[in-house]
Amino acid sequence: MPDEQRTTSTATAETATAERAIADRLRLSLRGEVIDRGHPGYDEARAVWNGLIDRRPALIARCSGTADVVEAVRAAREHRPVVSIRGGGHQVAGSGVCDDGLVIDLSRMKGVHVDPAARTARAQAGVRWGELDRETQLHGLATPGGEISATGIAGLTLGGGFGFVMRTFGLSCDSLRSLEIVTADGTVRTASRDEEPDLFWAARGGGRGIGVVTSFEYDLHALGPEVAGVLVLHPYERAEDVLRAWRDATCTAPETVTPELLLWSVPALPVIPEELHGANCVMVGAVYGGPPDDGASAALAPQRELGPPLIDLSGTLPYVTLQSANTWRFPDGERYFMKSHFMDELSDEAIRTVLDWDSRRPTPESLTVIRTLGGAVARVGPDDSAFAHRSARYNVSFDAGWQDPALDEAAIGWARSAWDALRPFSSGGTYVNFAGLGEDASELRGAVFGSHEERLEGIRAAYDPEGLFAPAARRP
Repeated sequence: MPDEQRTTSTATAETATAERAIADRLRLSLRGEVIDRGHPGYDEARAVWNGLIDRRPALIARCSGTADVVEAVRAAREHRPVVSIRGGGHQVAGSGVCDDGLVIDLSRMKGVHVDPAARTARAQAGVRWGELDRETQLHGLATPGGEISATGIAGLTLGGGFGFVMRTFGLSCDSLRSLEIVTADGTVRTASRDEEPDLFWAARGGGRGIGVVTSFEYDLHALGPEVAGVLVLHPYERAEDVLRAWRDATCTAPETVTPELLLWSVPALPVIPEELHGANCVMVGAVYGGPPDDGASAALAPQRELGPPLIDLSGTLPYVTLQSANTWRFPDGERYFMKSHFMDELSDEAIRTVLDWDSRRPTPESLTVIRTLGGAVARVGPDDSAFAHRSARYNVSFDAGWQDPALDEAAIGWARSAWDALRPFSSGGTYVNFAGLGEDASELRGAVFGSHEERLEGIRAAYDPEGLFAPAARRP
């Protein structure tokens, strides 16, 4: 056998031996399931929401609770595989799975407890927003969550957390009271403003790579079960006029209103005439963060009155329906790539640039989203959490969606090119949850964390001096 082949064969045998050793260690100590490459459920267990991600971990430790997480972390310290941490699994970059390493999988940890008197909820890290909303809405309470009910609470909260009512109640991480986290030494810690305050600071917007968060305690706010909202579809031919008028309306919107604009295709809903299905359009949406009969109509009116619409679907609806309304348009297993800019203003030239690139969308599933910040988001001090973009007025995200792998290059290329074209108008920031794929991480790190990067690195080094979670910290 040639020396090169012999070396490769020896390395392969050593790798297999190491994988068996950690698998044996975990099977002795975990109550949950340990899934290796030969397990019949391996391909299902390694799959994530984004079908573009096809990684093959050596092992998946499917934890049943915090004790399992402690054992998985201790095994990782002993054997030193690459480690990734999976929560709800609905993340563009697919960072919850890694190649040839250990996935600490929390997706089966689904416990939720609501205390309606204290207006708090504690939820384990595998919970998704739809599952949390279902429990809190029994009491007419909510914490600001994502815009897709299948999104995991963990990744969204640790990255900041955009949502339909963020101008009223802040980002998801702003309602965080405390969290339980297993750090790299295998210790279970509670982090809050009073306990482990550095960990708590880092977890609110910069939480990747600081440990394994096993549960979140949130403040709840009176909202629902019905909410008032705007959803108006405008013809694409009027896109520039609508976008300018919408921009002007957002500048005077009260904090009770969170406006959003999407450049997308008309959804195939029964309430929309069939001849409009699939046509490009401008969607203007907004949600009122209070009782639907308490001044909601007047507050929402400027978002609703931007010219003659294709169709107006505005009205009141259950909060849980609002939260799940777009989930069907982002099904599991399709391919996604998203990249965003924070912006302080939307100049006419920036609007024209957005529309120029939006007109080149490669598939009907692809879209451009402009979200408004300010309000409660901006009231949090710029250095009070790791989220680094409190002063930004807008976030513009180019979201490619497609099914055919043959379109990978075209779809990703469109989003990256559009992002590059808008860069001159950006405030220099990027939202970590819409930051591309792993290969984008090093380029964007400063844009994601801004002036907080050095403090974050210091906190990570203090709690993880050997860099057990360093690969997770480097991922978007």
